[in-house]
Amino acid sequence: MTRVGADAFVRQRALPGFGAAGQDALAGARVAIVGVGGLGCPAALQLAAAGVGALTLIDGDIVAVSNLHRQVLFGPSDVGRLKVSAATEALARIAPGTAIEAVPSRLTAASAASTLAGHDLILDCTDTWPSRLAVDDAAVALGVPLVWGAVQGWFGQVTVFADGRSLRDIFPTEPAPDFGVCDAGGVLGPLCGQVGAAMASQAVVLLSGAGRGLAGTLQVIDARDGEWRSLPVAGGARA
Repeated sequence: MTRVGADAFVRQRALPGFGAAGQDALAGARVAIVGVGGLGCPAALQLAAAGVGALTLIDGDIVAVSNLHRQVLFGPSDVGRLKVSAATEALARIAPGTAIEAVPSRLTAASAASTLAGHDLILDCTDTWPSRLAVDDAAVALGVPLVWGAVQGWFGQVTVFADGRSLRDIFPTEPAPDFGVCDAGGVLGPLCGQVGAAMASQAVVLLSGAGRGLAGTLQVIDARDGEWRSLPVAGGARA
């Protein structure tokens, strides 16, 4: 462990049901983050800081000025750069003990399974339905748990798909292209941080074995009243 020694994680190891075994599990984990934007940036930041041993960042996009209010790994000097390159540099400063693999391409239905194979956990931080469903299908095929999040406008959602449940249990067919997509109607920057951090928390719970997380439950927040609402997710034909 090269990151300021084990003392960097002393408060985390003190968590009930976590301890040294939980920290060791994080250090040995390989996590894929698909989409390094409003959700992927805070999720990657929190997971690297928590001591996850290896992160794979997957995104073919470049940093735009309009990203800066919510994509917290980037600054004005990063505009025009590949997101995965800028994010890798930022994370290396924060958590040099985390190995970062940058994949500067967009996942497709054809590439998802091969790109995501070999990971212990997948975070879907994408913002288009073809990408979301490609990640979901690959996670099911590979048998890898999937932490899923989305933000649009004032609303955010987060859940865990495992034990046979999948995104297609909620959306059996692909929704309209602008449904649940932040570019279609604006997005609250701090809400992206809130949902991205919630996704990272779920990842830590699952990787450490501290609990089963949100499997079977979709949490939805309206930032205007700050209330989280829990909705059941039943297993579908894949369960």
